[in-house]
This record gives sequence, structure tokens and C-alpha cells, in this order.
Amino acid sequence: MLTHIAMPDSSKPLPKEIAEYKLEESVGYLISRAKSAIDNVVNQHTMAELGITSTQAKILFMLATGKCAAAVDLAREYGIDASAVTRLIDRLEKRGLLYRIRSVEDRRVVMLELTGEGYALAARMPPMFQSVLGTMLTGFTDDETDAMRVMLRKMLCNAGAKI
Repeated sequence: MLTHIAMPDSSKPLPKEIAEYKLEESVGYLISRAKSAIDNVVNQHTMAELGITSTQAKILFMLATGKCAAAVDLAREYGIDASAVTRLIDRLEKRGLLYRIRSVEDRRVVMLELTGEGYALAARMPPMFQSVLGTMLTGFTDDETDAMRVMLRKMLCNAGAKI
């Protein structure tokens, strides 16, 4: 059964708040676009070279570095739904890249541990990440890159994020 989808009426004038907003000048919009561009290029590399998505690669890397140790940490770090993290973990476990360890203190807590193959894939990621960022930062001076890093950390601190 086909349903009719109403198209926006382009003849109606936009509300003033929308018409006057300069989206292409919004720092938030630009950061979001830059992050999407980085994610897309990293995803192309991880799929071609590792056979996993960039999100799966990031999960493996966060576990390998010890920054995250449980599904709840990953969900918090990436701001994604716990059920989505569970599905990602299920896929990685099925591929033999990680396994779950139930806490003896609290059975509700499930820790994650990489397998040897999971660590091997994680070890291949830093050069991939550096290559992508190197391309994205072409034309930036070291001082500009350092300044950007400082500014992004300040933003994260202002948002209450732990760095």
C-alpha cells in the first residue's frame, strides 16, 4: 500500500529565525560535518582493510587502550543507545574479536575483553587513523592543529566530559 507523503510547501516563507540562521557559519554544524567526513573516510578504510565498520573498529580500539571496559562505558563514550552497543558487541563476538566476562561481584555487569585477533586488528588502527587525519589536516600548521586540540578539549570540558 502506498501512502502519500506531503512535500514541504516551498512557496511559504521560512520563519525569520530559520531564514536568518547561517548554518554554514555554525561551529556546531561545522564540527558535525567534519566528524561525519572523518567517520566516512575511516569507515572506507576499516571496511577495505579490516572487514569491519569504523564504529566496530573504534569499539575494539577503545577496549584495547583500556579507556572502556564494559558496554555501558562504550555507550557513554559514543553517546549511543545501550541496545545498539549490545548489537555491535554481538557482531564482534560472533567474529571472534572479543568476548564477554561476567563480573563476579555484580552479575549485571559484563566486562569486555579482546581476543588475540581483536588486539591484532586494534593494533592496525592507529596508522589508519593518523593517515585519515593527516589528509583532513592538510594545510594546517602544527600550531593550528595544537590550537584546535586545545579548543576541542575546552569544549568537551565545558560539556562536562572527562578527557
